[in-house]
Amino acid sequence: MPEAGRRHLKTGRTISLLANSLAPGRKIGPPRLLPCVMFCFFLLAVPGLILAAGPLEITVRGVEGEILANVRAALTAPPGLVEKGKLNRLWLERFEHQIPEKVRTATEPFGYYSTKVSTKTEATGEGSYRLVVDVEPGKPVRVAGVEVSLEGPGAGEESLKSLVASFPLRRGDVLREDKYEQAKGGLRSAALGLGYLDATFSVHEIAVSRENHTAAIRLTLETGPRYRFGAVDFEGAPQYPEKFLRRFLSFKKGEVFSYRKLGETQLNLLNSERFRDVTISPEKDKAREIEVPVLIRLEPAPRRHLRMGAGYGTDTGPRFSLDYRDLNLFKRGRELKADLNISTRIQTLGAAYIVPSEGSIDSFNEVKLEVKREDVSTYKTKLASVEGNRTRSLGGGRIGSAYVKIQKEDSTIGDQRVRARLIMPGVRLSARKYDSLIRPTKGYRYSMDIKATHRAIGSSLSFIQFVADGDAVISLPWRLSIMSRFKAGITLQSEAFRQLPASLRFFAGGSRSVRGYSYQSLGPKDSNGDVIGGKNILVGSVELDRAISTNWGVAAFFDAGNAFDRLTDFTLYKGAGVGVRYYTKIGGIRLDLARQVGVSHPGYRVHLTVGFEQ
Repeated sequence: MPEAGRRHLKTGRTISLLANSLAPGRKIGPPRLLPCVMFCFFLLAVPGLILAAGPLEITVRGVEGEILANVRAALTAPPGLVEKGKLNRLWLERFEHQIPEKVRTATEPFGYYSTKVSTKTEATGEGSYRLVVDVEPGKPVRVAGVEVSLEGPGAGEESLKSLVASFPLRRGDVLREDKYEQAKGGLRSAALGLGYLDATFSVHEIAVSRENHTAAIRLTLETGPRYRFGAVDFEGAPQYPEKFLRRFLSFKKGEVFSYRKLGETQLNLLNSERFRDVTISPEKDKAREIEVPVLIRLEPAPRRHLRMGAGYGTDTGPRFSLDYRDLNLFKRGRELKADLNISTRIQTLGAAYIVPSEGSIDSFNEVKLEVKREDVSTYKTKLASVEGNRTRSLGGGRIGSAYVKIQKEDSTIGDQRVRARLIMPGVRLSARKYDSLIRPTKGYRYSMDIKATHRAIGSSLSFIQFVADGDAVISLPWRLSIMSRFKAGITLQSEAFRQLPASLRFFAGGSRSVRGYSYQSLGPKDSNGDVIGGKNILVGSVELDRAISTNWGVAAFFDAGNAFDRLTDFTLYKGAGVGVRYYTKIGGIRLDLARQVGVSHPGYRVHLTVGFEQ
């Protein structure tokens, strides 16, 4: 290829033309693919009509699909062409003169470099005109050769080599500038994500021959050195200790630099509710020995929060909540929480003092106090408890806790009066990962808890109990999703079951259990026919949800399970039904109509939950 036929650009890409070279300084790329998605979508629904600016219509003929949409967007009538409902003929002539160049510019990103354009103006009435644009795109330019390569210390990175191997333009393909620019940008972004902050294209050339309708692509990425995280400085939050702030970092000094980890750190700080604004600036110009210092600017939010909430559930009745938080107690990042929840059937008052640990936002020590009263159809109970726990992040979103809970409870279950004094050490493991906490379409949650006690440590009875529960959401096509839920519990006890208080017995039924039955109404019964709960529980549910709009959805579900003492006495209760969902930023409204299944005289039950479930 003659050197005279090439233009080499220091930045951007080089375009070479063997004949009829482009105007000097002209670039091609995504900016010429006008991103007017809504506009183009509307226009595609009305073939031929570009806009009806009062006295002017513009009609394009000869192209269709993406090319037609891009041409239409390029031919948007300029301001001043129509004023006060009248067409300016001088402006129309000037606009018509510009059309061929605008159309050629709009077709070149799709590989058409020999487009012919003709225009004519037709009078359609007094003071009204139609501008007809005929387009002949001609033969498209096809790729004759592709050379994409890597140079520098990162040339051996498998992820970069994979992107090079899967470059979307190949020999024989129509030259598409959007695919070229997307692949080029994706390759450099991947290099930046791996810490190669100096990554740049030392060669970036498309040589186009209009005469032969061919193009040759040459692209070389020079990665440069791989950078690492340097020192981190905080500004704007002197009331928080630096050790406390460093808990929110998702990286350590010396690790490979990653913009993703900077984003995770920003989310960690914002989600703590302690800061109104967080700005993270990697200071590459101050890098020393490929270590990039990071400056984090913080704008603190008020340390004290008071929130009120209200809701309704068929399980709990109307409910009201009050939540208080102090997020920087003693100016050491410690947290004090107090909450009051009042509903028709359940009332709780709780408080917690949290001491954060260094190294992870999910690691802390906590002391909790709780007073609770519950009055449902199957039992009444009052309890007071204090718990101390040590919680640590186990990685991968998992959290583990070791705890000791001291509890005193007074229960009435059927005709039984149970008073218990318990000292219960235990271990918890939990994890949660959803794409949304309000309306998840995929993700999962699970928790496992094992606790035990013995008379030898001061309790009024001895037992070991294991409880596991969780749910998962799987996204499906056609705006469908499947949600499955389970709960399983086992109690090992050598003593009489009647000594176990209500909070440690298992019951089934309700909106989060077997729908079609009332809250806590299922389980083993005494000689009087009263439900007294069981040592074990097994409940499962499958629900198919269909999103109707941003806020609305419908569901169909099937639930099954029960509480029991022995598998030989296990009676499986089932319920099925349909529901309606309405989602808001502060919670959801769930209305379910459930029918009992597998019984001689099935009943129906409505389950309604407004706001977050308790």
